[in-house]
Amino acid sequence: MPKLKTKVWDSAAYLKTEEDIANYLEAIFEDGDPQLIAYGLGVVARAKGMAKIAKKTGLGRESLYKALSKDGNPRLDTLLKVANALGLKLKLAA
Repeated sequence: MPKLKTKVWDSAAYLKTEEDIANYLEAIFEDGDPQLIAYGLGVVARAKGMAKIAKKTGLGRESLYKALSKDGNPRLDTLLKVANALGLKLKLAA
């Protein structure tokens, strides 16, 4: 039986349009898991270019990768800086 080749799934590769990004983030925010939200912002940042986002936020690229990873635990100000650099506006609604 031939060996099966697999690749790691990278969601960032499939976020091509603003609509893709909006739908992706909407689904993540619906879940409400803070760690998933941070990770999702990291995926979008990678799709847009992490170096570009790091420059806009004034944070180091490596520290952003770490903070927005599956095991990251970013501070709220980091998340807000990333969201702002991505051109996102966060709103709370009742």
